Amino acid sequence: MRQHIGEQAHGGSTAAAARTTPHTGAARRLRMVLGDRLHLPGEPGYDQARRPLMPVIDPQPAMVAEAAGVDDVRTAVVTAREHGLPFAVQATGHGTRVPSDGGILLKTGRMASVLVDPARRIARVGPGARWEQVLAAAAPLGLAPLSGSAPSVGVTGYSLGGGVGWLSRKHGFAADSMLRADVVLADGRRVTADSHRHSDLFWALRGGGGNFAVVTALEFRLYPVFQVYGGISYFAIERAADILARYRVWAETVPDEMSTAVVLTRMPGTDDIPEPLRGHRAVAIKVLHAGLAREADRLLRPLRSAAGPALHDGYQVMRYADAAMGGTPSRYFDYFATLPDSVVDQLVEGSGDDAAPTVEVRHWAGAMARPASGAGPAGHREAAFSVIVDAPRPGLADALRPHGFGASFLNFLGDPARVETAFTPANYRRLREIKAAYDPGNVLHVNLNIAPAGVAPAGHHAS
Repeated sequence: MRQHIGEQAHGGSTAAAARTTPHTGAARRLRMVLGDRLHLPGEPGYDQARRPLMPVIDPQPAMVAEAAGVDDVRTAVVTAREHGLPFAVQATGHGTRVPSDGGILLKTGRMASVLVDPARRIARVGPGARWEQVLAAAAPLGLAPLSGSAPSVGVTGYSLGGGVGWLSRKHGFAADSMLRADVVLADGRRVTADSHRHSDLFWALRGGGGNFAVVTALEFRLYPVFQVYGGISYFAIERAADILARYRVWAETVPDEMSTAVVLTRMPGTDDIPEPLRGHRAVAIKVLHAGLAREADRLLRPLRSAAGPALHDGYQVMRYADAAMGGTPSRYFDYFATLPDSVVDQLVEGSGDDAAPTVEVRHWAGAMARPASGAGPAGHREAAFSVIVDAPRPGLADALRPHGFGASFLNFLGDPARVETAFTPANYRRLREIKAAYDPGNVLHVNLNIAPAGVAPAGHHAS
């Protein structure tokens, strides 16, 4: 085994290289099990393996372990625990917010199996599976998962963080459809969590993120959805205030089958957009209706009346598997019970300027607000709307603060110091108690962390 004591990682600083010096015993143990699926600093493949999908952080782990099965996962967890090394899990790299420095970074992307049981309408997936794989397996059977805005997103991280998608108003959060999770605990035990076995852990997994165990398989419900009506249409940016004023009232009247968002943005430079309109500021109205086209057209008439003639009409009948709705990166996020004039005025101020950020107003409610008994801690279920802004705009957060919840959604959260805001106070207390039961030493802390009860969260002082 080659050792790289004190060797500087490619592209990193000397300080970073010092952090990535591997612990010889841990590296030797993992090398025996993983072979060339263990990557150390300076070795070919290390720099590619250590990075998340989006370059928002620059992790410098002491070693990167690629798991091919459950035994590999268990070995990595136990090794990290016994050697006192920081431990992090990364599947596809989506949503990775906290850098894995100086420890073991476990990659589960190779564990990407997808099995669909059409009779029971259930999918079972490995932790490295992406939604595109589930969609491909389910669509020919007339079934659909509660996937998100992008098919390339990993199933497990999305679901553990709550998972809000374009069928969530009809069927709830993705976390609400979880039926079973096979996991490796922080002490190395392999257990199954469901409504009957380790039910407290199962509750926490449905929205509490990767804090409680390393998932090695998930099972979740599929729904009889094959064809939908929707897409993205663009309207004049000058109608933004009128559209949002109508939207806040109109949204309260639509059935759960109708999911929508109003986005103040730029028109894309794609081939379906006329050349003169590309890059111009506009109001995009995103629609996905899990029903008939004629019913969707009827429901949309009041909103389209406020919007005026479409600059580009993108609504059509499509397979759900082909509905690429896209999302807005979250630099600012908050929930709102309603959208008063003062909020609308702030959102549309300067919206026609070339330098204006993208602002997305999304309708929540529906089944998300009516969870079944025993549903997990995902989200603030009483929210009617969310507002996302993709870039800083001076004064906007302060102006909106009196009207918002001051809360977040775990999948959209970028600031690890604000994890508590992703949950109701009662759910957060319960999550900390469950964390203390299953991971009292906070081994699984390189994430959007929930500290065990009795341990002060990062950035807080014990009371």
